[in-house]
Amino acid sequence: MTGTLIVLAKAPVPGRVKTRLCPPATPAQAADVAAAALLDTLDATAAVPGSRTLVALAGSLDADTARVGELRAALGRTGRTAQRGTGLGARIVAAHADAAARHPGEPTLQIGMDTPQVHSSTLAAAFAALADVDAVLGPAPDGGWWALGLRDPGSAGPVADVPMSRADTGENTLAALRAAGLRVALLPELTDVDTAEDALAVAATVPGSRFAAAVDRVPGFRRARS
Repeated sequence: MTGTLIVLAKAPVPGRVKTRLCPPATPAQAADVAAAALLDTLDATAAVPGSRTLVALAGSLDADTARVGELRAALGRTGRTAQRGTGLGARIVAAHADAAARHPGEPTLQIGMDTPQVHSSTLAAAFAALADVDAVLGPAPDGGWWALGLRDPGSAGPVADVPMSRADTGENTLAALRAAGLRVALLPELTDVDTAEDALAVAATVPGSRFAAAVDRVPGFRRARS
């Protein structure tokens, strides 16, 4: 089973994205790391057989955006919608609804731009799991989650009321989905990049990637670890 891959993303503008990397990164370096992560993520989604990618973007690509030319080219090969709603939970629900409106009857799998190490095979396996369950959820080590897949995108509603960016977000999301009567399977755990420590750990798993190269260009990351 395949369907629509939703990438929830923020335009990588210095000072507005990945601010938890600063310091040791500068705002421009953090934006470059974010742009590299998004580009690598879009490579992974593009390689999932039988799927399509819809980027739900917050912000706009302008002259201040890191790697703006590369991103415009990459987004030209995907669908695109604007994030809408108050709060992250509401924006997630809206992104699934937008995907369903464009491609009725297709399952959705939503990820962010913070797991550039994700492989197309992992995403394909997540879609395949939706043949047997109603939802899949990918936990993250910090207590959050990195992926939400739904056989019926209309069943995303319970996520709107889950407090996000907390140590119990993953646990509460799973409970909300199950309380709504959904059968949920868990995906492999992946680290999403929030801190310099995260960036270094994830970069080490994807040598040769844009993300690893961008992280390597921030000497402050390694000084912070030592």
